Amino acid sequence: CAVKAAHVLSEIAKNEEMKKPCIEADLVLALIPLLESTDQEMVLHAGRAIGRICYDNRGLQEELVKVGVIPSLVRILTDYAESEPLVHVALLALYNLADLDSAKEALSMTKVAEQLVKQLRRAESHERLEIVFEVLQALAENDALKVQLVDAGVPEVLSEILLRLHGSSQAEDTCIVKAASDLIVSLLLGGKKRNITGQLHKQSTPRTIVLILARHENSQGKDSLNSEFASFVPTIVFLTSLTCLVLPLSSDGNCLRMFQLGVVHQLLDLLEKHVQSGDTSVQQAALSALQSLAVPVVSKVQMLEEGVAERIEALLRSESPPVQFKLLGTLRMLADGQADAAEILGQDPHLLSRLVQWCSVSDHSGICGEANRLLASILHHNRSQEVVKAIQAAQGVKHLVSMTTSEHAAMQNEALNALAIASAIDLETLEESFKESQLVQTLHKLLRDDNTSPEVKYNSMGLLCRLLNSGDLRQEIEEDKIKDTLEQLCSHSNADVVKEAITTLQVLRGET
Repeated sequence: CAVKAAHVLSEIAKNEEMKKPCIEADLVLALIPLLESTDQEMVLHAGRAIGRICYDNRGLQEELVKVGVIPSLVRILTDYAESEPLVHVALLALYNLADLDSAKEALSMTKVAEQLVKQLRRAESHERLEIVFEVLQALAENDALKVQLVDAGVPEVLSEILLRLHGSSQAEDTCIVKAASDLIVSLLLGGKKRNITGQLHKQSTPRTIVLILARHENSQGKDSLNSEFASFVPTIVFLTSLTCLVLPLSSDGNCLRMFQLGVVHQLLDLLEKHVQSGDTSVQQAALSALQSLAVPVVSKVQMLEEGVAERIEALLRSESPPVQFKLLGTLRMLADGQADAAEILGQDPHLLSRLVQWCSVSDHSGICGEANRLLASILHHNRSQEVVKAIQAAQGVKHLVSMTTSEHAAMQNEALNALAIASAIDLETLEESFKESQLVQTLHKLLRDDNTSPEVKYNSMGLLCRLLNSGDLRQEIEEDKIKDTLEQLCSHSNADVVKEAITTLQVLRGET
């Protein structure tokens, strides 16, 4: 009898004019407990009736969430995963509720991500895929749910769908491919709290991307892989986004596999194409991938050998601040620990000119900081007098001196170490710039300031020892009475600072 009543209500609710009487009779609250029934027919009719009565009624939908409908919907997906009618009812309900913040919060306390992955794998029709995509896209707006969706393997399943539909000329397949690509970008690169990929530790993902690319290569051939990348933009965006996820977690072998499959140059082709068209979202995605690729040492060597640094530099014509920021970060990753890369970058007058320009960009602090850090990295990892002379000629030294007073201790230390190495290579070239930018006086302030970190004090004294090799700079050090400050630092609480103060005093007195 109850089943028949629920069935009648679900049919009555199809009529727009009958919704109001149903609401006034509080039938929705009476129907909700029926969703917990073990009778599948009862659950089906109750779910349909609730969905039809509450459709497009935000107030009622909020009430549904408040009285606990979310766990019931997830239970239906869990317990009746192979029942097409029940799954359809549950997915439609989630689709209608997913935009509500209260629903997202309630869903974050469930295992909905695992169930949606199961439904993605089971989906055979375009209609079913589309509704699951709509639910996923809404849930991906919530940071907690975003992490759960990625941890549950949504990107991997989406990659399988892309691979299955790739090459299809049917309009419906093309729509699915675009939606899947957009969803992967949203999951892996979006979010209010920056990129979430650093929170993920899925060991299967590196193997997934390599497998996808290998299957492309094996089935189509290397030349075809290249043409596919150039022509099939949604797949490129997908691969770019997934590369951002896997490479920080992958092995050197997987990185080399990426090179062998032509991914790096395809990303650069993509970048060059979209620098001209102005599509900054694709530019940022590709640069994120390249930045990740530039982390392992084996990748840096490979990138240098294949001329990647020069191709990235050519992209400096972009006027998009986010792209500029990622471009600078990519080049800094490439230079890190690689003297050859530092020498290539440090002798490019166009690059140095842009870097010096960016170092003083006040309205984009991120770009300014990244430009300074790249300049410091080039000097730090370089071993050539020519690079020191080039940076001096580009008027970059004054910016590094200013960087020693940054509010970030890490940046201070990067600048101090870079200037010390450059001074060891060619102090004569830098001497005049150091005097003009009052480097000695700046270092003295750092040593006297109680708020200066012990590491910054230590590195400041290391640089001072280098400067003492110049007669003019030694005179400035003596005139500024830095000796008195060094003697005070001999009783500092930090043992390393004390040791370096004693060493610097010995150098100043000519005892070493």
